[in-house]
Amino acid sequence: DRQFRYIKRVKKLFVAAGHPVISVDTKNKELIGNFKNQGRTWCREAEEVNVHDFLGEAEGRAVPYGIYDVVHNLGYVAVGTSADTSEFAVDAICWWWELEDRPSFLDESKLLILSDAGGSDGCRFRLWKRQLQEEVADRLGIEVMVCHYPTGASKWNPVEHRLFSYISLNWAGKPLRSFEVMLNYIQGTTTRAGLKVKAVLLDREYEKGIKVSDQEMDALNLHRRGVCPRWNYVFKPRLVAS
Repeated sequence: DRQFRYIKRVKKLFVAAGHPVISVDTKNKELIGNFKNQGRTWCREAEEVNVHDFLGEAEGRAVPYGIYDVVHNLGYVAVGTSADTSEFAVDAICWWWELEDRPSFLDESKLLILSDAGGSDGCRFRLWKRQLQEEVADRLGIEVMVCHYPTGASKWNPVEHRLFSYISLNWAGKPLRSFEVMLNYIQGTTTRAGLKVKAVLLDREYEKGIKVSDQEMDALNLHRRGVCPRWNYVFKPRLVAS
């Protein structure tokens, strides 16, 4: 409960100061092909799909990484075609940040990221921390704060119930026969509250098992914060000699 209250307080401070606040997570991986998709939908006749959902019969496996803009009620989904790694997660965040048509914030010198405790953006992954330092804090020149929800409490992460749940409803019962079809369903997701979603295909091979040394970790400009230093930390841009 202390961590939940800390996240609420930090989020309120960031929003009041005009800083961007995003909630991130990886949605369930989906097989792309003529396979049954869970759920129900109204249609004149039933869709003909394969009896089995074997990976060998699929066009590929989609890895949807979601970014929910808490301030503007906007969703962004980067669909990967490779592994769900920390590199992929940070690339998705950079894609969102560098979009020309994303809404601007009053003060973009700081960014708050809300995340689960596990997964590719989990609190224990060294690669996640190194990539945030190098690709976001250093390259984009912004201060990044990360707050993780406690273990087993991922359903309270806003991206789950404000973005992923509506995407699942939009494609319920509809086969995801191609990556293009999947992107169209994602971008066609809306709500009465005004949610709009953008999507992109990140067709790049991401290597698994990349190790980050103790020396690399020591070089990070990382500062622990809050009630649980394992779950709350800040990256500040490192000064790079010209």
